[in-house]
Amino acid sequence: MFAAAPADFKDHLGLQLWSLRAQSKESVTAALDLARGYGIKEVETAGTGGLSVTQFAAELRSRGLTAVSAHMGYDALKKDIHAAISDAKALGAKFLIIPSLPHAKGFTGDDARRIAADFNTFGEACRAAGIRFGYHPHGFEFTPTGGPNGELAFDVLARETKPELVCFEMDVFWVFHAGQDPAKLLAKYSDRWALLHVKDIRKGAVTGLSTGSAPPIDNVTIGTGQINWPEVLRASQAIGVQHYFIEDETPTPLQCIPDSLKYLRALKL
Repeated sequence: MFAAAPADFKDHLGLQLWSLRAQSKESVTAALDLARGYGIKEVETAGTGGLSVTQFAAELRSRGLTAVSAHMGYDALKKDIHAAISDAKALGAKFLIIPSLPHAKGFTGDDARRIAADFNTFGEACRAAGIRFGYHPHGFEFTPTGGPNGELAFDVLARETKPELVCFEMDVFWVFHAGQDPAKLLAKYSDRWALLHVKDIRKGAVTGLSTGSAPPIDNVTIGTGQINWPEVLRASQAIGVQHYFIEDETPTPLQCIPDSLKYLRALKL
């Protein structure tokens, strides 16, 4: 089980470095300087921008940045879980998270059961190495299976994975985009959510779509969209979510990240 004592989200408000993907293509170190300049202490990695894992870890340390979590692809873990774990540990990460899955159109209950078996294997290897394995649902998992009580593929994935081996990272945007209530989903699986992606969706954007894709303009500065952030953050704190990462996928991250941080840092729950 991964739930822990409640923590103030502001104490562990970090940045998913994918937010600075365009800047990283120009200069990894300049992108990390930006993250530090935002007053960020905790980050979640999304690759190392062409640097070796060792080099990237050194650049993080030199800026006082801690890689709490590392995003790595499903195929990489399937190919060599031990190499992925080694990289995560070299970064200093406590979590190794798969951010999405290669999938054909539609994600079924059978897909969820097949993937769950892999996740349990990955989780066992991670636990043996002293880190946590988790998955970041990307929206397409919230499709009905035709099972009882409106069962979704995500329900199958949660049921078929072992809580002691597999945790989840909620991306609030994708949950809401798929027509789910983030606060209720946090409560439903209160012992499974360890991390949270803080990401807002444009007012007027169409929801109820389990596609796992949306136009960039549907991503907006946190606090200006459809998400009820006080409700979501109260729910996440109540179940013991420990780490919160802004993931900015707007067309203008250098404007939106500071504005999002300003909103969140001033928010009173």
